[in-house]
Amino acid sequence: MSASYIPILMLFGVSIVNAVGMAVASHVLNPRRATSEKDMPYESGMIPLGDTRARFSVKFYMVAISFIIFDLEAIFLIPWAVEMRYLGWEGFIAMSIFVMVLVVGFVYEWQKGGLDWE
Repeated sequence: MSASYIPILMLFGVSIVNAVGMAVASHVLNPRRATSEKDMPYESGMIPLGDTRARFSVKFYMVAISFIIFDLEAIFLIPWAVEMRYLGWEGFIAMSIFVMVLVVGFVYEWQKGGLDWE
């Protein structure tokens, strides 16, 4: 029984040695010269402009959360669509309920003005 765990333990050991080795190599090989370019925040190669503590509207966060919710919907719909024939009517009804709950939430957000940019 314990012989079947040997490959898993070997993989675990190699993973730990690899992680520790990369951290040590990074620390040893890293040049430690501080420059103004290294201390600046990375902005896609551009000089940062403005205050980093700028405030965003709540509408921005509402749209961002909506995007995440509907992105997760796609994550659940794609595997369901692939296995739709195997799941049968029970799977269809379950996914219909799931989509209807999301549609109700979308309509609620739309009525509350969460998608309006002013």
